[in-house]
Amino acid sequence: MQIAIASGKGGVGKSTITASLLYLLKDDYSFVAVDADAEAPNLGLLLGVTEWDEEREHIGAKVARINTESCVKCGICYERCPYGCIYIDDEEGNYVVNELTCEGCNVCGLVCPVAGTITLEEVRSGVIRKATTKYGFPLISAQLDVGRPESGKLVTEEKEWASKLMKELNLEHMIVDSAAGIGCQVIASLGGADVAILIAEPTPASLSDVQRAYKVVQHFREPAYLIINKADINPGFRGLEEWAEKEGIPILGRIPYDRAVPKSMSMLKPVVEAFPDSKASKAIVEIAEVIKKEILG
Repeated sequence: MQIAIASGKGGVGKSTITASLLYLLKDDYSFVAVDADAEAPNLGLLLGVTEWDEEREHIGAKVARINTESCVKCGICYERCPYGCIYIDDEEGNYVVNELTCEGCNVCGLVCPVAGTITLEEVRSGVIRKATTKYGFPLISAQLDVGRPESGKLVTEEKEWASKLMKELNLEHMIVDSAAGIGCQVIASLGGADVAILIAEPTPASLSDVQRAYKVVQHFREPAYLIINKADINPGFRGLEEWAEKEGIPILGRIPYDRAVPKSMSMLKPVVEAFPDSKASKAIVEIAEVIKKEILG
């Protein structure tokens, strides 16, 4: 089974809760965890990962390159670049592509009057890594290079690597910690999942964003569940419960705000390991039991 954990809004505690759930499920199930936030991966940090067993470069992004020897310096590429990525080198007077902002659209190559002067070349988009956590289960993570596109492709490659590991190691499940938002990374995270667990906090902003994430879940026709984090920070706000009831989304549980959570993050440990008697940990343990019964069986 493949479980995707998403939130829509960043900062609601998705990865910290995911780390705790992984910790609580590790003794009863075999699985591979995937950190699908290639722009800001931190699930490894929350699980205390300090070394990676293997790293693979992802080559896929394309950027334009200008051959200064054949360039006639007409400036058409400079004028037509839709992203303003081409500038004039002050020292030599050559037209140069800023690789950090180039989108690889090839408009410059199409308008260049000298064939072969501007070409598209493949460059590294990021890196995908595998680690064996101190808890025994493998973790796949990715890190996008600055300014590079293809975050969705990185996540897809992560999941492909995880799928191979499941076969090689005879693992039962893949648990994916998706990125915030509803962009390519989230779509790649939710695509192919059997179940989506949504995490939100009781604020209008989080409600709005989790509703957007749920639309992606609906697109893939996946059953969804909801966890309400920091459930007591906005007494009287019933928006999440009312929305979940209207959509028929079961609520797995409610986690109270607890200072033990940021303390555990600073210790690079799941809160259920660092502070098992904290009120947040007790709530997460109850949620894990519901997940075992209702989802994993």
